[in-house]
Amino acid sequence: MNFSRQALLGIGMILGGSVMLYAMVQQIGESNQPQPTSAMIEKPTTEQESPQPLTTDIETEKRILAQKQKERAARVAEQERRAQEFLTEQEVAEAEALAKARAESQQYVKNSMPDADEKSDSTKSTQETTTSAESALASPITPEASQISETSQQQEAQRQAAAKKAADAKKQAEAKKQAEAKKQAEAKKQAEAKKQAEIEAAAERERKAAEAAKNEPPKSPSDYQVKKGDGLIKLARQYNMPVEVLAQANNISPSTSLQLGQNITIPSRNQVQRLEREAAAAEKAAEAKRDAQQKLREARQEVKETDAKGSFGVQVALADNQAKADQLAKKFKEAGYQVKTSPTSRGVRVIVGPERGKVAALALKDKINSDSNVNTNGAWVLYWR
Repeated sequence: MNFSRQALLGIGMILGGSVMLYAMVQQIGESNQPQPTSAMIEKPTTEQESPQPLTTDIETEKRILAQKQKERAARVAEQERRAQEFLTEQEVAEAEALAKARAESQQYVKNSMPDADEKSDSTKSTQETTTSAESALASPITPEASQISETSQQQEAQRQAAAKKAADAKKQAEAKKQAEAKKQAEAKKQAEAKKQAEIEAAAERERKAAEAAKNEPPKSPSDYQVKKGDGLIKLARQYNMPVEVLAQANNISPSTSLQLGQNITIPSRNQVQRLEREAAAAEKAAEAKRDAQQKLREARQEVKETDAKGSFGVQVALADNQAKADQLAKKFKEAGYQVKTSPTSRGVRVIVGPERGKVAALALKDKINSDSNVNTNGAWVLYWR
């Protein structure tokens, strides 16, 4: 059943395609047939065959000629109008030149007339000059009149140049004045800024002085009870004094930690100054002692065979008796020196040493003289044996 339907459908499609193919072939054949030539030939019109009449060109030429004549007449009228305007301007210029010449002549006569006779002569001359000028203006323009006109133009040009020069000078003066005013304003501004800076600097100095006075040590010693967070460094900064001075005033070490509720003494200004001087002197003495010790060490290391043979010592004192000599020897021993006593006919010597070589003995003498613990400056070197 399905096969028969498909077969019928295929046969129908073939028949339909054949019919369409036949119709297309018929249409192509009809389009290829030649058309009748009679339909393609156009019949010429009567207007193309008949020529234009000659009268049309003659009328056109006449009209163009009339237009040109009209334009020429307009140009001539324009030229005449311009010539008339030029003549009018020339007459005005001549009248102005005549008026100017009269004014100059009258001014000249007024300024240079010495007496009545000369005045009459000058008046006559002026009248003659005026008459000649009027006759010259009444007559056609001559080279002399043209020269007078050129002179007037030159004078006008000079007057304009002088006016321009004066204007430029005035402009320059105004610019200079403005520059000076600006300079003065700038100088005034700088002076005000400098004055303000000085005022601010003085105020800052006063503020620092007040702050320093506030933080200065008290005039007299005062007791202070340690609070939470207090320490020697903090209190020293608060009262503007070295930590070492505050510690020395309380007989404690600068590294000592303070206890809550502990009472300490805040030294006065005078005490602070005295303690600072003592601390500076002690530091200087300690430095001298260190230098002397270093020199002694170096001298002991650099002892040479060329030095004097034998041992040398440093005599630090000559006591009246053995008891005093022993007391001095004890002080030097406590300071770390080797000490011996030696009775003589003049007293008991207290000798530090011995040292091998004179150079080392001299260095030891310098160390003893700079040692604040023994407090002596009369040591001298002597030969031991």
